[in-house]
Parts: sequence; C-alpha cells; structure tokens
Amino acid sequence: MVYMFLANGFEEIEALCPLDLLRRAGVEVTTVGVGSDTVMGAHGIPVIADIPEGMFADSRPEMIILPGGMPGSKNLDESRTVDMALAAASRQGALIAAICAAPMVLGHRGLLADREAICYPGFESELTGATISAKRVVRDGNIITAAGMGVALEFGLELVAALKGREVAEALRKSVLAD
Repeated sequence: MVYMFLANGFEEIEALCPLDLLRRAGVEVTTVGVGSDTVMGAHGIPVIADIPEGMFADSRPEMIILPGGMPGSKNLDESRTVDMALAAASRQGALIAAICAAPMVLGHRGLLADREAICYPGFESELTGATISAKRVVRDGNIITAAGMGVALEFGLELVAALKGREVAEALRKSVLAD
C-alpha cells in the first residue's frame, strides 16, 4: 500500500497534485492524517484524510510520501507514526518520497546518507549526509525528493514512474497536457 502523510500546515499542491496523478494511474493511495482526520493545509484548505494516524499499522508499505510546507514538515518530523512508517519502509527498501521542506524528515533519520537529494532552498543543511542535487526532482535508489510546489507535477509523475513504470507516467503526462 502507498501512504501519504498529511500534517497541519502541509503544502496543498505538493500533496494533492501527486495524489491525483497516482490515483489517475490506478495506484491505491491512503492518506493518513497526522494529529486528526481533518488536516489544515498551509493556505487554509482543509483536507479529510482517509485514516487518522492511529489507524496506521502497515509494517510493509510499498511507498511513503511526505508533502512539504511549514509547519507541516515540522509536524511530520515530530510524529511517532511517521517515524514508525519510515523505519518500516527503510527496513524493507520500500520507496520513500518527500518534497519541499519534507526531505528534512528523511535527513534527520539518516535516510539520505550518501544519496543525491533536493529540497526547498534553505533546508539543505537538514539533509544530513546527502549530496545536494541541482535537479528539481531526483531519484536515488528508493528515495525520491523534489524541490517544492513548482515541481509538484514532475514529482507526482516520478512517483507514478517508480510504481507503474516510465511508459505509464509518460502516457499520464500527455493525458494531463503536461507536455
């Protein structure tokens, strides 16, 4: 199963654009509300999560996705449930994706050591052990990171490619007129 964690203060576009693309590609994604079922985005848009964090119990996730935004990324970083999910994903080599400020959550857990990664400008020092990339979206092994809201579509398509293959992602890119 693919899980996207939403915490109060998340960047709406960084969550909803990739979520929409994944679901268009036929990927089953469950949104997990950190702190409550209704999560307030950074710009005042409330989103009702599929499940509250207390219901998360998957020890073998296929992918974990962390949208950025502030204080959303900080709230993700402080969540024991997110920590548990990332540990489970890391142990099994599952895909882990983060955009904007959220790669800091991965950096704080040592998941970016000896990897190429990117984040929102100003958070580079939080990506402990990473080589900072000049790319807007970068995949290094099972880790996918992206720079911020302006690349949410590219990020979402990279998530689709990681799960369904490059051909599916390219067909989706064309169908949403992203070319």
